[in-house]
Amino acid sequence: MTMNRRYLLMRRPHGNPVPEDFSLVEEPVPAPPAGGFVVRNHYASLDPAQRGWMDDAPSYMPPIPLGGPVRATTVGQVHASDNPDFKPGDWVLGMNGLEDYSPVMPGGFTAHIDIALADSPSKFLSAMGAVGLTGYFGLLEAGKPKAGETLLVSGAAGAVGSVVGQIGKIVGCRVIGIAGGAGKCRRLIDDYGFDVAIDYKGKTVEQLAGEIRAAAPGGVDIIFENVGGDVMDAELLNLAKRARIVLCGLISEYNAPQKLGIRNLWQVLVQEATIIGFLVMDYVPRFAEGGAQIARWMAEGKLRIDEDVQVGLENAYDAFMRLFAGANTGKLVLKIA
Repeated sequence: MTMNRRYLLMRRPHGNPVPEDFSLVEEPVPAPPAGGFVVRNHYASLDPAQRGWMDDAPSYMPPIPLGGPVRATTVGQVHASDNPDFKPGDWVLGMNGLEDYSPVMPGGFTAHIDIALADSPSKFLSAMGAVGLTGYFGLLEAGKPKAGETLLVSGAAGAVGSVVGQIGKIVGCRVIGIAGGAGKCRRLIDDYGFDVAIDYKGKTVEQLAGEIRAAAPGGVDIIFENVGGDVMDAELLNLAKRARIVLCGLISEYNAPQKLGIRNLWQVLVQEATIIGFLVMDYVPRFAEGGAQIARWMAEGKLRIDEDVQVGLENAYDAFMRLFAGANTGKLVLKIA
């Protein structure tokens, strides 16, 4: 390619992003910065967290600058280099932009990967990337599950939720999943081995809380929270004594103009529960350990990780919005090259 297509953030979204918030432009392919290199991005991860990065608000990462490419974790090959450690043709994983070519300085999130370890380079954005590792470290390190405990996962049919539930079963938990729609609930049981699947759609907080109570009359020991809002309020009415709540995401509120927050927080006090905020970036030094265990579980047939690969940078908006419509059927990946 002689031109570099770039998917830029042109204005801050209010509520649901609309196509006019973005622009797909063409620019010359960049030259390697001094001491750096240029990556040809092949695959990019599409994640709910990107919606938060679009806002000009305090977060664990700086906002995406207006006029800059939408930030994403990408897998690609070194295209041109001014760094002897990163040679043309090397495969790398890094935090770049939704664009064909990204100039990169070494350090930060950029690392070499061995694509021979997976059947597709995209697996480094799912099973052996942030999704698999979030499930692995989020449950085992933050949730500290014990055999025989009850684990409740919201957003359970999503990329992270499905991994968490399966790891919960591996370590001996009874696992309840909350998902939207009969099809997703069937997948929880048939594909991922959950013990119980609960459909939250069309239910009040009280109705959903009642279904959770019926599935876990003794209360829930661990909640792995991906959704927030009414779903989390229903979950908090079913805490076991000294339950652990791993707060990984709040996708129900990312596009909401008014954040409702938690309305049943009193139950955390009543049950002496703990809420733990979880970010996988804290475990970067242990990624190799987690990735190796995930690879073993997959080889043994104990862990299934699905991908939903959408094709074309020109389709970035429609692909991204699949996350908020609940349309993705696995880890959402955009194939660029």
